[in-house]
Amino acid sequence: MSKSTDVRILEARCTFESLDFRTPLKFGGRVVESTELINVEVDVESRDGRVATGFGSMPLGNIWAWPSAEVTPDQSAAAIKKMAQQTVELAEAYPEFDHPLDTIYRLSGEYSHMAGKIVKKMEIAGEFPELAQMVAASPLDAALHDAYGRAADMNSYDMLSEEFMNYDLAEYLDEQFEGEYLDQYTLRTPKPKMPLYHLVGALDPLTTGDVQEPIGDDLPETLEEWIAADGLTHLKIKLNGDDLDWDVARVAAIDQVAAQAQAARGCSEWFYSLDFNEKCANVQYVLDFLARIRDQRGEAWDRVQYIEQPTHRDLKANPENRMHEAAKLKPVVIDESLIDYDALLLSREQGYSGVALKACKGHTEALLMAAAAQKMEMFLCVQDLTCPGFSFLHSASLAARIPGVAAIEGNGRQYCPAGNKRWAKLFPAMFQITDGTVATSELDGLGLGF
Repeated sequence: MSKSTDVRILEARCTFESLDFRTPLKFGGRVVESTELINVEVDVESRDGRVATGFGSMPLGNIWAWPSAEVTPDQSAAAIKKMAQQTVELAEAYPEFDHPLDTIYRLSGEYSHMAGKIVKKMEIAGEFPELAQMVAASPLDAALHDAYGRAADMNSYDMLSEEFMNYDLAEYLDEQFEGEYLDQYTLRTPKPKMPLYHLVGALDPLTTGDVQEPIGDDLPETLEEWIAADGLTHLKIKLNGDDLDWDVARVAAIDQVAAQAQAARGCSEWFYSLDFNEKCANVQYVLDFLARIRDQRGEAWDRVQYIEQPTHRDLKANPENRMHEAAKLKPVVIDESLIDYDALLLSREQGYSGVALKACKGHTEALLMAAAAQKMEMFLCVQDLTCPGFSFLHSASLAARIPGVAAIEGNGRQYCPAGNKRWAKLFPAMFQITDGTVATSELDGLGLGF
C-alpha cells in the first residue's frame, strides 16, 4: 500500500502571532476586537529521500469554537494554544511514512484524550469542545499537506488519486465510497476566479450617517463604500436570531443600501447569505423571518442564496430542531455541528440541505466532507474564520478546487488587513479586488498552491 511519495515528519514548530482588528466584529452575542494566529511549520522527508517544509496558519477562533458561560475567552484561548503545541509534539513523535490523509487520520484519534488532559490540568470547567480541538490541530494539518506537495514538486490537490493515496474513501467514510478517491471530488485546475462574500456585521455601518468615529485609514468604512470600492456582489449578513423585528429590519436596510450602491455602478444581480450564529430558538423563527422578508421585501428574498446553521450546534441534544420546512425555501447549511461524517449524516436526517466547509476544521476533514456532500448532492459553500494572509489563501484554495462551491468568504481584509500585507504583495489579485471576485487562478503553485 505504500507509495514513494509518502512522507514522514522530521520536525514541526508552532508559534503564535497577535493581530488587532481594524474594527470590532460582533457575532453570536459577543464582540471581538483582536485575533491570534497559530502558525505551524513542518519539515518532511519522502520515501524516495526528498525533503521539504510546509506551512499552516489559522486564527484561534475560540469565541466561535468554544462559546461558554463558564469558560472565559482567556481560558479557552490558552487551552487551544496548548492543544496546538501538543498536537505538533504528537506529530513529531509519529514515525511512519504516510499520505497526509492517513497521518492526520491516525493522529486525530489522540485529540480527545489530549484535550481531556489539558482541561483537567488547567482546571477548566466542562469539556474541551471537539470543534475547538479541530481548530487547534488545523494548522498542522495544512502544513503537512503543503509539505507533502512540495516534497514531490507538485500541487497537493493533484496528489489525491489512487496513484498517491494508500486507501480509498471507504477507509474514512463508508462502503458507498469503495473504489473512489478524492481526485473524483476535486479539480486539477483551480477555478480562475470566484466571487467574494463580504461580511456585514451587526455593528457595521451601512451609510456615512451610521459612522460615529471615522477610522480614517483610506479603507472603506461603510457598506455603500465597500460595494463601490470592491464591486461586491455577495454579502453575508450577521443577524441576532432572537429579535425578529431587528433581524427583518436589518436585512431590509442592507437591501435598500445595497440596491442604491449597485444601481450607481450598474449592477443588477447580487446575493445574500444569512447567518444567525445558532441563536434561533427553533426553526419556526427562521420560517417567520423568511415569511416577513418575502412579504415586506421580495427583492431581498430573491437574493438569499443560503442560510447558515440557525439553531444550536448540538444536534443530538436538540432533535426537535429539524430544518426540512426551511430547506424547502432556501438551502440551510450545517456549520458548527459539522465535526465528522456521522454529524453530516445526522444533519441530513434533521433536514439540512447544505454543508459549510472550513479550513479551520482541518484540510483533511474539509476534503472528506466535500466528497461526502457532493455524493449526497448537497449545497456547498466555503467559509472562513476572519482569516488573514495564509489562512485566507488556504480557504480560497479549497473553494477553488471543490466543484459546486460558488463563492468564498474573506472578511480578514475588513477586520484585520494588517495580516494580509505580506501576502498581498505576492498574490495581489487575491487581496486587491474591484469586480467582487478574487483571482483564484493564482493558487496553482506547489503544496497548497501558494
